[in-house]
Amino acid sequence: MNNAVPPAKSLTGIILAGGKSLRMGLDKAFLEVEGIPIIERTDALFRKLFSETIIVTNQEKHFKGFGTRICRDLIPEGGAAGGLFTGLFFSSFPYSFAVACDMPYLNEPLIAYLIANMEDYDVVVPRTKDGLQPLHAIYSRNCLEPLRKIIRGGKRRVIDFYPMVRVKMIPEDEFSDLDPLAESFLNVNTPDELQFLRKRL
Repeated sequence: MNNAVPPAKSLTGIILAGGKSLRMGLDKAFLEVEGIPIIERTDALFRKLFSETIIVTNQEKHFKGFGTRICRDLIPEGGAAGGLFTGLFFSSFPYSFAVACDMPYLNEPLIAYLIANMEDYDVVVPRTKDGLQPLHAIYSRNCLEPLRKIIRGGKRRVIDFYPMVRVKMIPEDEFSDLDPLAESFLNVNTPDELQFLRKRL
């Protein structure tokens, strides 16, 4: 096996925007934080870091004019696992960094740290006091078939396929100096959470 760690430009950035946003009542990707829609913040960062960005969505019309590659979810009711499967399926590179569309404070140094730890793993995922962060993680194309298997088995959580591949979990104490407040993992699921975030700012 090749132990060389590829540069960030040799990865695809995948933005999972296929959720129904039921608790929010509107498309979370376009919520504004500090005056900028979250999806635009993420897209701008990914354009800087990666050679390719893919937005996985069931609502392509919402993202027209973005200038970013849009891929319709291959498994519309597949949840986060289905969205990740779609992103990896269409990725042009062996590895991808995948995030949810509602995370406004992605951290470039932390992403670089995850990439630096790829080695021969299929998944590199942070672990915080709240648990694993599978929607802020690196995945190889070797995850495609395991994802397909769990989805066919009726499972929708990304972590359900982890026992089938090589996973490296990065504990929080390894990267806390890069993101002391763990802001990278903040997401916005409800109007109350959005209000809390805006008040916090």
